Amino acid sequence: MKEYEIIIETINPCGGERHSQQEIIEAEIESPEAYVAQNGRFPVIDTTRNADGDVVIVTGDGNGYMVRYTFTE
Repeated sequence: MKEYEIIIETINPCGGERHSQQEIIEAEIESPEAYVAQNGRFPVIDTTRNADGDVVIVTGDGNGYMVRYTFTE
């Protein structure tokens, strides 16, 4: 298991990214994918890495509601 800092951004269709709600937590998890599968409320749309090498997983409902998880080791 690895320890990650996880930034969770909840984005709604009215406010967009500018008005997203952000939460930062630390967790010891098996993998980012397993964490989102267990704790996410929407299906995964995309999994990428940002310029810093952090894992970024975006989930959504297809109607504008999205949750973006950024995992930093």
